[in-house]
Amino acid sequence: MSQDYAHYPKQYPDQTGHFGQYGGSYIPPELQVEMDKITDAYHVICKTHSFIEELRSIRKHYQGRPTPVFHAGRLSKMCGGAQIYLKREDLNHTGAHKLNHCMGEGLLAKYMGKKKLIAETGAGQHGVALATAAAYFGLECEIHMGEVDIAKEAPNVTRMKLLGATVVPVSFGLKTLKEAVDSAFEAYLKDPVNSIYCIGSVVGPHPFPMMVRDFQNIVGVESREQFLDMTGSLPDVVCACVGGGSNAMGIFSGFINDPVQLIGIEPGGRSLNLGDHAATAAFGKPGLIHGFKCYLLQDEKGDPAPVYSIASGLDYPGVGPEHSALKDEGRISYEIINDLETLDGFYTLSRVEGIIPALESAHAVAYSMKLAREMKHGSILVNLSGRGDKDLDFVTQTYGFNMKEARSRL
Repeated sequence: MSQDYAHYPKQYPDQTGHFGQYGGSYIPPELQVEMDKITDAYHVICKTHSFIEELRSIRKHYQGRPTPVFHAGRLSKMCGGAQIYLKREDLNHTGAHKLNHCMGEGLLAKYMGKKKLIAETGAGQHGVALATAAAYFGLECEIHMGEVDIAKEAPNVTRMKLLGATVVPVSFGLKTLKEAVDSAFEAYLKDPVNSIYCIGSVVGPHPFPMMVRDFQNIVGVESREQFLDMTGSLPDVVCACVGGGSNAMGIFSGFINDPVQLIGIEPGGRSLNLGDHAATAAFGKPGLIHGFKCYLLQDEKGDPAPVYSIASGLDYPGVGPEHSALKDEGRISYEIINDLETLDGFYTLSRVEGIIPALESAHAVAYSMKLAREMKHGSILVNLSGRGDKDLDFVTQTYGFNMKEARSRL
């Protein structure tokens, strides 16, 4: 660990929204005015007793928090090495960690007098969570989603519509997550006074990387306390999948000042050729995207490169600015899991423990299986960020019901 994190996360970001050289706010002046209002409102509201108590009540009585930590004993035995534990964010209401920040953002919008929530979604988990928050607070909701992801994640599209959200198909570019962000930003620019853009990860212009991290911090706080209570010690390793990086920053923030190895798992996709993966921290370099600076996969011109992942929630060419800074500091390391390994994690956890993970989370599960065998002993805590209901049709229709079928189809 290269420095003392005793005051973390208060040291990050600075007043300009920077995490070291990363982050900030690179947006048009008229939009910056609205972002400044959101920043000021957040800094005031997040310290008020009424806001904190309402959010705590929502988490307990509506979301079902705390979510448990589960010892995956059969999986651990199968791997024959370190013990694997799962932070069960798949049991959070709506089936993923996303509701943690969506309810916070919805509550902030309510306090600011906003009438409409606008967002992008990849796998649909953020879209479902925000549509849920909008229904809870009585607000309008508009979700932008790439046409490729709409086809892959049909169950979540149905859920969003049932919850009252308007789903806007995005038909330009690769028709996935990056384009959905572009489209949502354009919609927000049309009426920033009455609407608020609720970014779905620890990305975007300040204050969103900070706000989403803060709202997701509950995962790390709970996990640390639960793991100590269960085992009497801290885990040796904490790992989580990383696209933009919200679930990872949530759980990592609880262990940032502990002697615990933090590992982000990125999608290796089909191959490590540019355009076939989304391993941003591993292969990117500093650049600008969607109003902030971060590690970014870039083409020959320096523009965001095309990316791919079997998991729609991970196919983003950038990564959160806090991830970028902590990578440079050496506090978080990043590893790669490809599509085939991800499917192995998906099928294995389903069969061995009776838990069907989201394809995003299956990246971290697959890595924990590999690492457990290498470690021989010790403990690994995985943030199981979401459940796989949304992926069932896509996986079974495309790859079949087990690894033998999957290998024959790849």
